[in-house]
Amino acid sequence: MAEIAVSIVSGVANYLVDPIRRQLGYLIHYNSNTAELREQVEKLGGARRSLQLRVDEANRQGDEILPAVLNWLTSAGSIMQKAEEFIEDEKKANKSCFNGLCPNLISRYQLSRQAKRKGEDVKKSLGEGNFQTISYRPPLAGARYAPGKDYADLASRKQVLKDIMEALRNDDTNMIGVWGMGGVGKTTLVKQVAKLAEDEKLFDQVAVAFVSQTVDLKKIQAQIADVLSFKFVEESESGRAGRLSQRLKKEKKLLIILDDIWAKLDLEAVGIPYGDDHKGCKMVLTSRKHGVLSKEMGTQKNFPVDHLPEDEAWSLFKEKAGESIDKPDLQPTAKEVARKCGGLPIAIVTVAKALKGEDLTTWNDALRRLTRSIETTIEGIEATIFLNLELSYNHLYGDEVKSLFLLCGLLDYGDTPIDKLFKYGVGRDLFENINALEEARDRLHTLINNLKASSLLLDSDDDAYVRMHDVVREVARAIASKDPHSFVVKEDDRFEKWSKTDESKRCASISLNCKVVHELPERLVCPELQFFLLHSNNRSLKIPNTFFEEMKQLKVLDLSKMHFTTLPSSLHSLANLRTLCIDECELGDMGLIGELKKLEVLSLVGSNIKQLPIEIAKLSCLRLLDLTYCRQLEVIPRNVLSSLSQLENLCMEHSSFTHWGDEDISNQESNACLSELKHLSHLTILDVKTRDLKLLPKDLAFENLIRYRIYIGEVWDWYQECKAKRVLRLNKVHKSLHLEDRIGKLLKRTEELYLWELSGTKSVLYDLDGDGFLHLKHLHINRSPEIQYIIDSKGQWVPQHGVFPLLESLILYNLINLEEVCHGPIPIGSFGKLRTLGVTRCHGLKLLLLLSTARGLLQLEKLKIEECSVIQQIITYERESEIIEDDHIGTSMQLFPKLRSLKLRDLPQLINFNFDLDPTSSTSWGRNARSKEMSYQGNLDTSLPFFSHQVCCLTFILPFFFSFTPHFLFVNGLKKKK
Repeated sequence: MAEIAVSIVSGVANYLVDPIRRQLGYLIHYNSNTAELREQVEKLGGARRSLQLRVDEANRQGDEILPAVLNWLTSAGSIMQKAEEFIEDEKKANKSCFNGLCPNLISRYQLSRQAKRKGEDVKKSLGEGNFQTISYRPPLAGARYAPGKDYADLASRKQVLKDIMEALRNDDTNMIGVWGMGGVGKTTLVKQVAKLAEDEKLFDQVAVAFVSQTVDLKKIQAQIADVLSFKFVEESESGRAGRLSQRLKKEKKLLIILDDIWAKLDLEAVGIPYGDDHKGCKMVLTSRKHGVLSKEMGTQKNFPVDHLPEDEAWSLFKEKAGESIDKPDLQPTAKEVARKCGGLPIAIVTVAKALKGEDLTTWNDALRRLTRSIETTIEGIEATIFLNLELSYNHLYGDEVKSLFLLCGLLDYGDTPIDKLFKYGVGRDLFENINALEEARDRLHTLINNLKASSLLLDSDDDAYVRMHDVVREVARAIASKDPHSFVVKEDDRFEKWSKTDESKRCASISLNCKVVHELPERLVCPELQFFLLHSNNRSLKIPNTFFEEMKQLKVLDLSKMHFTTLPSSLHSLANLRTLCIDECELGDMGLIGELKKLEVLSLVGSNIKQLPIEIAKLSCLRLLDLTYCRQLEVIPRNVLSSLSQLENLCMEHSSFTHWGDEDISNQESNACLSELKHLSHLTILDVKTRDLKLLPKDLAFENLIRYRIYIGEVWDWYQECKAKRVLRLNKVHKSLHLEDRIGKLLKRTEELYLWELSGTKSVLYDLDGDGFLHLKHLHINRSPEIQYIIDSKGQWVPQHGVFPLLESLILYNLINLEEVCHGPIPIGSFGKLRTLGVTRCHGLKLLLLLSTARGLLQLEKLKIEECSVIQQIITYERESEIIEDDHIGTSMQLFPKLRSLKLRDLPQLINFNFDLDPTSSTSWGRNARSKEMSYQGNLDTSLPFFSHQVCCLTFILPFFFSFTPHFLFVNGLKKKK
């Protein structure tokens, strides 16, 4: 019995002792618990900063951030804030009793207990923040398949489209063919197929790839991979094919459209799984020949695309030629001309545009030209279409635009870089009566627009490129092959035989595709040759040293994507060479380049060059030096740049070179100095970056720069496309340096400004430019903790013309001490052209705009506010009189009349959009607020008067920035109003 009693007492004691021991432990381990908390907070802060850097980089690359990552950053920030507040309170409590000499035991117990628990929270958060993957590449927007501006909704095409879509819905059909002659509209039709397939969500992914007569497997693979946001690691075609096949098999329902197939295409070599290998993969193939599809590719259903019926053809012709052709005297001739177009859309559109607005005599002459008989040897193209496109060519006004058209025809299929056209055009003297390169660039864009207006050139998905229809390209080549143009495009397997003919001796332009042959002729005898372009994916191709000896009239040479241990010695024979492109090349000894005394354009884009050859200093006629994407460039010898006295364009964007020398150090072996640019009196375009602002010369003639991209400060690794001509990026630069003349001059003319981690700057407007940034169009500010206001006009002189009058976009990111965008009144006209406003992680911001400022944002289209922890209102009144004034105006006052995209996310303190005197106002959301086009995320009570003004008619609100949902309005994480 005694033993039982002892056992019971012992158990009760243990039951009581453990909690007592734990509670005493809080007192005993007070110092270690608080020290452990500080250590864990420091670790969490480091982890959060590291992850934030990865997130920033992913955002710059256009990736979508995973929701779990964003949630962790927010929660970790909240945990850290609470822990840091506790640590600060603990320090104060520790000093409250005789400077810590007489500790309060109860207080110590409570603090130690809280430190222990908060330390566990911090430790748990730290463990949850280990993300291997933080983002993903979003799929390309479906708008890429939208029909072009010349698309017409024709009844005959509607039926074919309907039949194709029905075949796609048939589970037993997985390969469909679309065939018809060149120019009949096959590409336009299958783009409509792709768009409908996406709109109707028939497939998880839809990819379109252009094949062409010259099959390039890597290009086809890349077009499909782009849609999947997929990057190849492999270099070989077979390796890429295996990787692509592996990736495509992960898509359950997949549509691949292969456009313009000329012969049997090995789908396995491309990397497209089909049939039993992937039953979820369907394909639509187009070709000019029915047999290619049905016999060689094995299509199950084939749909012909015929010429347009006469009534449809006339309707389309009238639409493009204009109402003038309805005149009684002109209409009969116009109808005959339309008939001569043979019902081919490409001919109808180009001829109608060529003759638009012309008089009867011109129409009669055009009809006679189209009536003449002609034989064409262009495979798959009727003589009719040749005559029609030739007529459009003849109606181009001026030799410049005609020469550009023929130049585009000379280049490879697919998209053509405008920058290449510019470099070729300068070398070929294409631009008449032009003295400066910037004038030539403007002229080029004018000529391109003229060709687009004639439908002889098309828009590309990328503004930096243009596209030419394959039929137009073949007609251009046929026109150019006649004298006096003497123009040829050859494949390597036929080139050697052709090079021995008399035709080669009078040829003026050659475009050579080399894929199989590993050697070229020892010498190419082309005494009249002015343009030579070599396409090669074969880096082992050798160019004999004597190859260029008989090309003494050559003006333009493009040898891109090749490997040179040394440049061919016969280059010294090219005394008249004006443009040399050796882009994306592996380059060894380039000393020979100094012999090209008349060279005006030298392009080394993307090449592996490590040191700019000192011999370039001999190129006294050089006007453009392009070192863009030269990521291994480390050395530019001193005095090379200053020797290029005629240089107008120095392009070094995305180049690795930042180690500019100091002019005060007279070491000839050191790198070039930026002060050398002072000797370039013709310099108008400059792309450079430097770590040290002090190396930028104070007396450089910045006012002469028409276009510039200047990056100053820590290394920039930024791939976002620049929208403006004059771009300045400052990173970790102090305010005192902003005020210097060299930067002040740039700031006043800059159109696109990036400010990162600035110090000594509290207000952007008056600290950096007191005149109001009159030319600025885009402003990005990031991680600058000292900035309190964008504009601080209180007690300042305010320009009467307004501030930021041309600003189109304002992006504020991670400005933790930003209190207001505008502190004080600003004049009418300020922000008058602002279209995009984005605010993210500005944790000191309680309100965004004053009502008086908001009313001036008549052009605002996109508004994004995210992760601002204390913001309570988007818009507020500044003074009582404004409230009374607004009350008189009433709810008819419409803010942001052009707003089409609104995103609000992670704003825990947000009460309402703007202040309202009457919280029971019935006008809270605007008339479309409850329509089916709206959607909400998070705990938002839609009955609350969140909007007291009608913000805008929200019918056209579209997804904005990086919203993961296709909703018209994205609202997430808002706090309910109590």
